[in-house]
Amino acid sequence: MTEKECNELWAEAEQNRQQNSESDDFLYQVPQHIGAGYVEKMEIYPHLWLSIFDYQYHDRTLFKTPDHHHLLQFCVFLSGVTTNEHGGKIDQKHTLISGSGIQRGMILESQKSQRFVGVDINMPAELLKTFFPTKDGEMISELGFLAKDNDWQSVLYPQITPTVKGVVEQMINCSYTGVMKRMFLQVKTLEIIALQLAPIITDQDEPQPRFRAGTVERIYQAREILLTCIDNPPTLLELAQQVGVSDRTLQRGFQRLFGTTVFGYLTDKRMEQAAQWLREGNRTVLEVAIMTGYSNPTHFSVAFKRKFGISPSQCFLGKKSV
Repeated sequence: MTEKECNELWAEAEQNRQQNSESDDFLYQVPQHIGAGYVEKMEIYPHLWLSIFDYQYHDRTLFKTPDHHHLLQFCVFLSGVTTNEHGGKIDQKHTLISGSGIQRGMILESQKSQRFVGVDINMPAELLKTFFPTKDGEMISELGFLAKDNDWQSVLYPQITPTVKGVVEQMINCSYTGVMKRMFLQVKTLEIIALQLAPIITDQDEPQPRFRAGTVERIYQAREILLTCIDNPPTLLELAQQVGVSDRTLQRGFQRLFGTTVFGYLTDKRMEQAAQWLREGNRTVLEVAIMTGYSNPTHFSVAFKRKFGISPSQCFLGKKSV
């Protein structure tokens, strides 16, 4: 679906929405001809919108969006997987922090009959001044990279933690009604935001020093560079020089933000791309190995099996990962 078609879809859902008589909350039913389920949307704080969703589409769905201005967004899935061609992935292991600014056009993909359950938070980045102010009332410098204006936004995919998952489950299963429900969800929404931003603005472990302002953004820039040249990536030193940090800082940043080394991250993404190509069935195992950056098919097979528990040939034949 294009952006226009998507807007028409939600215009139809708008007509079918149900308003809670005790609040300004709205419940949008997904049109029956494309799926089932709902999205509950509420403004829990001025200009801060929370959506709680549980829905699925009948068919594999592609959403095509152009470059556009984007609000600050926090999204957590308890079920479902959404991917895009830039290497982004939201699932039960990875959440989303999408900074304000201009979002690149992309194609978002969801699979047939896949159930999506989770929460979505949207707000102007200016609100960060309210929740995380300096003594002067300005936004703390560590979060500045999330508040772009007419520049490309920063996008992060932090790993989900048991604490974040637990808070989202509490929000979805909230038994309160009326004013008590709104108060509960206000607190939990701010808790989600704080938990998602904590690794950026505070020390999670005493031995780890805090990153300087702008370093986190540079590490994510390095990640974007890797994803755009996955078959012929720069060396660690070259990558560090391109984004303006030391190779040691880059390694430490990847370990802290993504839970793995630069090489480990690259290998992981290479294998995910290779699995997709193999399942499409249009390329041989050797072709996929070369396209993924492996000149030696044996090395490719070992790395692939370490990741998925099956060989590339088994993947090609449609066997699921173990």
